[in-house]
Amino acid sequence: MKKVLSLLCTLLLMGVASFGQTLTQADRDKGIKYLEQTRDAIVTATTGLSDGQMKFKPAPDRWSVAETLEHIALAEDFLYQNVTDKIMKSPAGAADRDTAKADAMVLAMIPDRSHKAQAPPPLVPTGRWSPSETLAHFQKSRTQTIAFLQTTPDLREHVAESPLGQPLDAYEWLLFVAAHSDRHTKQILEVKADPNFPKK
Repeated sequence: MKKVLSLLCTLLLMGVASFGQTLTQADRDKGIKYLEQTRDAIVTATTGLSDGQMKFKPAPDRWSVAETLEHIALAEDFLYQNVTDKIMKSPAGAADRDTAKADAMVLAMIPDRSHKAQAPPPLVPTGRWSPSETLAHFQKSRTQTIAFLQTTPDLREHVAESPLGQPLDAYEWLLFVAAHSDRHTKQILEVKADPNFPKK
């Protein structure tokens, strides 16, 4: 898991493999619920903060709430585009994969902040949007991600290498999207819990 984000860009440029599996309705519903829950957690954690609170940094080498939110939004777009433009365009095939184990691995490892990671350059925040614009952008992107999961039938059949040491199918990459935002919502809460975080 170490250096997950720094490996992400490289690994997603590697060739994709294709495997035949069936996505159950229960799994689809679980993924949609997780995307919705993690979206709502981000909105709750960032709504109503002042400009000073948004820009507060616990240390020079740590991100502010605004920077973390921008990173979440950038990663959402990056991961979604790789699923739709690369992974899903590989030809479908068949292979023996323990999808339940892989699903659980994504849900356990990605949100775990005890494993530190370095964001790749395309996902480093630069202040390109205001906080309100960033949140609106994220919400629009997340709506798109949820709709894709709701309507795409063959997500288990297309697989790509991942930074977790084994391939993930397109459904698991969408779980990755939600888990990544979960990870960084925890980071936002850590910033807000800092004793020097502005009161208003």
